[in-house]
Amino acid sequence: MITVDQARAIITNALLPCGSETISYSEACGRILSAPVLAQRTQPPFAASAMDGYALRSQDLGDTPASLTLSGESAAGHSHQGCVAPGQAIRISTGAPIPPGADQVVIQENTTRDGDTIVLNDTPRPMSNIREAGIDFNQGDELLPAGTLISADAIALIAGAGLIQLDVYRKPKVGILSTGDELVEPGEITGPDQIINSISKGLDGLIRQWGGEPVYLGIARDTPDDVKAKLAATEDLDLVVTIGGASVGDHDHLRSTFADQGGQLAFEKVAVKPGKPTWFGQLGATHFVGLPGNPVSALVTARLFLRPAVEALTGQAISNSMSTATLGTDLPANGAREIYIRAERDPKNVTVAPLKKQDSSALSALVRSDMLIRRPIEAPAAKTGETVEILVL
Repeated sequence: MITVDQARAIITNALLPCGSETISYSEACGRILSAPVLAQRTQPPFAASAMDGYALRSQDLGDTPASLTLSGESAAGHSHQGCVAPGQAIRISTGAPIPPGADQVVIQENTTRDGDTIVLNDTPRPMSNIREAGIDFNQGDELLPAGTLISADAIALIAGAGLIQLDVYRKPKVGILSTGDELVEPGEITGPDQIINSISKGLDGLIRQWGGEPVYLGIARDTPDDVKAKLAATEDLDLVVTIGGASVGDHDHLRSTFADQGGQLAFEKVAVKPGKPTWFGQLGATHFVGLPGNPVSALVTARLFLRPAVEALTGQAISNSMSTATLGTDLPANGAREIYIRAERDPKNVTVAPLKKQDSSALSALVRSDMLIRRPIEAPAAKTGETVEILVL
């Protein structure tokens, strides 16, 4: 068996970002840039007033108070035509262009007006209350590097920079393949020995959340022929995640059929609990992440191994969601496998403690969990008040 960190490194080193595509900026939120964003214009494109007040020449404020003659107005979207001459002041609004000749804005609260005469109580302070052209960015500046996850704020920046199309990495097509005669689809009638195929639906949501495009491949029944047929449908996918079928039982044909079709394994067991049967390999050009069949095992190991795989394919930086927390209870020493314990936070004393249900089939406990407490291999016993690593859910 290999460690969790070794398995994650093997997966991310084997996968490259998918090809790029050009899309509208309005569709780009949550996508990953495949090329840097360069500003097509300067922002702001002109020197603008930061306040409502009067634009003037700072040298005309030598005596306080100073009296100047009102000679025009500059409003947002409607600039003053002409220069500011000595002894003149221009009424100006926030965001309006600074007229030529002016180098200071005196805020309205420091002025009084009598007809066309403006009395100003301020001192010379060149460029005060003025936003210079290009203080945000200039034409040609790199605003966002390749690999950036595009946020809503980034969309506003991109639009303001004059771009309407962006180059992003294509969403990887991630196949989801369930296995087992015991499974039926949601909405179907279950027999006395059957359960609902729920894990695939949870993985669908996680893959979308991480930036992939899930492709449901159905349920491979417990025969080599059906497994072979399902594997044949994976040829055009970027990644396939399988659920179950990886043990050595008489009815588990996934791994043997995978090998018979030319599949190559990079690893087949991980020293982790839950999730020991997790595996990774390649069939043709398609990579496979094999997850255990128990619900909690699958959804926990998906966060450990499937997420970095999807992130590598989308061009994202590989996330590390590990944090720390204070224990609210004692924990025993750990053994030869890294353990991820379902836990919740106590809001009163801001500590964390395991949930009582830790069985790998208890999905309700995973939903209740705020986090997973990570216990490294051979970790010594931990006492209440000690700091532990957590994986935030």
